Amino acid sequence: MRTDIFARLDREPEPPKIETPRMSRHRIALFGGTLAFYLAIVVAVLMSSWLVALDWKVMLFRPYQQWPEIHAALDYYVVLGQRGPTAVMVACWLGWRSWRQHTLRPLLTLGASLLLLNLTVGAVKIGLGRLGPHYATRIGSAELFAGGDIFPSGHTANAVVTWGILAYLAATPRARRYLSAMSAIVSLGVGLTTVYLGTHWLSDVLLGWAAGLLILLGLPWVEPLITRAENWIFAARARLGAPGSRPVAPAPDADAPVPVPAVQPAAQQPAEESAAQGPARGQAGRPPAANGRPRPHPAPATAHAVRSERSPVTPAGSRRPPHADRAPRGGTAPARPVAGG
Repeated sequence: MRTDIFARLDREPEPPKIETPRMSRHRIALFGGTLAFYLAIVVAVLMSSWLVALDWKVMLFRPYQQWPEIHAALDYYVVLGQRGPTAVMVACWLGWRSWRQHTLRPLLTLGASLLLLNLTVGAVKIGLGRLGPHYATRIGSAELFAGGDIFPSGHTANAVVTWGILAYLAATPRARRYLSAMSAIVSLGVGLTTVYLGTHWLSDVLLGWAAGLLILLGLPWVEPLITRAENWIFAARARLGAPGSRPVAPAPDADAPVPVPAVQPAAQQPAEESAAQGPARGQAGRPPAANGRPRPHPAPATAHAVRSERSPVTPAGSRRPPHADRAPRGGTAPARPVAGG
């Protein structure tokens, strides 16, 4: 039985490396084809061509009346194209990836794509001012420059960008393929749902698909700005100091005074004094040997005695009782009687 599975579970997984897409020839060709399709739709609506007639036929068909049983479900499904709820959901996922991989690129890429979406789609909406099917005034008209804001479809473009950014930031080719298919299905369904509900013309949806795809295809041109923004944010964070980091101890100053060592405690001074006065006391108070020679003083012990084993020394002297053979301190030794006399 293998036992290294627990070590694998306890070990922190390494963050996957996200390769930055580049503007390859294939991507440039797709961008050019999508841009041509975008301009062709705008020109067809401006000229009130067959595309405008098709818009009116679909509108007069009223799909919401033909299949009313799916109306309630599609009212909830169309929320997948609203900018607010979808941006919050995707931002939560990309925020977790940013924290996990220690990089701000996922969140910054989402912010840059939504900013481009608001600028480009919003400018065209306000500039052309097309009215929606429910507010149309004349049958067969393109309903342009009438104060509307539905061309191109914001729900469709937002669905393409918001869900497509997951495929754009995928870490593996397999995940990129699956997420690309998922985002295409979701954005296609959101666009057709708006046509079913009668809130957009069919040409609005076609232009919304093209607008969202242009933003995704052109994101590699914005990658240098995203990298600069990330570096600037990390540099500003380093200047301000990361929250919760340990304060760095200041370097010692060469001109600062050297600290003086502390004075030895007074409790140890009497013991040292007694050790220094010990030999003198022994020489003064120890009587001579029988042959007249002074008794040799014992060699000092290498190890100090424990404080509890030493007799306390007071200013009045030792508390140990005087020995019978020793003379009092400061006096002379008594004369011993001579044998035979």
